Amino acid sequence: MVALSQLRALGLSKSGVAERAKAGRLHRIHRGVYAVGHPRLTKPGRWMAAVLACGPRAVLSHRSAAGLWGLRPDNRPNTDVSLPLPSARPRAGLDVHATTTLRPEDTTSRDGIPCTTVARTLLDLADVVPPRTVERAVEQAEMLRLFDMRAVEEILTHANGRRGAAVLRNVLADLNDDPGLTANDLEDRFLELCRAAGLPRPKVNQWLELDDGPPIRADFLWRRERLIVETDGWDSHGTRQGFERDRLRDQRAQLAGWRVLRFTRRQVLREPDGAMATTGALLAR
Repeated sequence: MVALSQLRALGLSKSGVAERAKAGRLHRIHRGVYAVGHPRLTKPGRWMAAVLACGPRAVLSHRSAAGLWGLRPDNRPNTDVSLPLPSARPRAGLDVHATTTLRPEDTTSRDGIPCTTVARTLLDLADVVPPRTVERAVEQAEMLRLFDMRAVEEILTHANGRRGAAVLRNVLADLNDDPGLTANDLEDRFLELCRAAGLPRPKVNQWLELDDGPPIRADFLWRRERLIVETDGWDSHGTRQGFERDRLRDQRAQLAGWRVLRFTRRQVLREPDGAMATTGALLAR
């Protein structure tokens, strides 16, 4: 994706751009935005085109930013874009959000696409979707180790009475009301659920040799079915090193022919039927 301003900065004249468009080397997606080579856009390409169409201060936001971060799918035809302005004109195919509360520290980039941070994305999302959807997005952020409570609390101090602030605060309060189970309590609960669902009893806290690297310890292990289940507590946000270590660990297990399934504490406690259905389905395969 490329903007007309970028092409002009590279030395192309308006007629030069028009010639390339006529020859099929540039394909107009929005006014002043072109796809290079062919017009078949991936979803990230469509998101990038939307941001470029709204100018250098624009960022992907709301439902589209949640999709980019992997917090929830966004399959709508329109794309959410935010601008740090008191007003903005509408554009076809875009949901343009003008806001005076969008600060530079509320923005970042992911996969090269300018976007809102996870904390700001959760706040914006709470403005436009039901509370249950926000709750699931928070849980997904925690599962992906993207959730930072301090960043969310800080973003809420600048929310200036937005509807989404109240929704997000209520979601966080509800999450913090979960029973204070320790890791061992959570494992006991997961075992009880497996027993009640009639699933084969897994091995617990088992060391597993995968390759030439160090062995890993699995929370729950079904050797014959080659399935590993991990239960992550609400406070298991980890360090950057821990985040990288967990991803490498899961990749090693997948390469060795194991499937790895992760549940948050809330999923085990509040949505046990879904957790058991997913576990049972994988065991059946």
